Amino acid sequence: MNQLDFQGRHAVITGGATGLGYAIAARLLASGGVVTLWDRDLPAAEAAAARLGAGAKAIGVDVSDAPAVAQAVQATLAQVGVHAQADALVNCAGITGPNTKLADYPVDAWQQVMAVNVNGVFHCCREWTPHFVNRPWARIVNIASVAGKEGNPNASAYSASKAAVIALTKSLGKELATGNVRVNCVTPAAVKTAIFDQMTPEHIAFMLSKIPMGRFGTPDEIAAMVAWLCTEDCAFSTGAVFDLSGGRATY
Repeated sequence: MNQLDFQGRHAVITGGATGLGYAIAARLLASGGVVTLWDRDLPAAEAAAARLGAGAKAIGVDVSDAPAVAQAVQATLAQVGVHAQADALVNCAGITGPNTKLADYPVDAWQQVMAVNVNGVFHCCREWTPHFVNRPWARIVNIASVAGKEGNPNASAYSASKAAVIALTKSLGKELATGNVRVNCVTPAAVKTAIFDQMTPEHIAFMLSKIPMGRFGTPDEIAAMVAWLCTEDCAFSTGAVFDLSGGRATY
């Protein structure tokens, strides 16, 4: 593992109890930082923080709930020591929604996907940005998807939500470009995590067939890119989209 410089820095990671969020937290800890895991499943987040060890804390929050996000920001800032201020936000919380044709897509399921994947990113960026603009430097990294570039069939809500995350990233990155905050996103192809439990076997097989490398990504591979985007070395990229698709995305 290459050593990145996140020494003495603090990252807030949504959806940090499992999957990509957990892997990103581990990588940032290994790079000298500390992390606060935000997750709607507080017991799972506390268990994850315990496994990660010193430097990891947990806060329960549903990112789709704007007042809850505002309260979680205050709870994070009320922590002791280096945890009392944040230098980076990684928006990793997300759901896939059902795999079905758009004409059959349940309205409530569509709204839930948008509430978590789009509104959740908006709420977190909206609440943290005023704090970040006063920091010497800060980083925001949003987890989008190659589905947001290409649109996966039978996954209209997920694809649309991740396209929105890409656009939000570009917009906020430009808004903050003259200051010290960098805002970027990554677009992974399928990564085998617990989120696969929300998908049909047919959809999983379809995603694999689209990846030229012939395999799924690993959480550690995603974490490596995200961790770099959280460092000061990522200085001249903002509003950018970083491909992590095993060759699937060519633009």
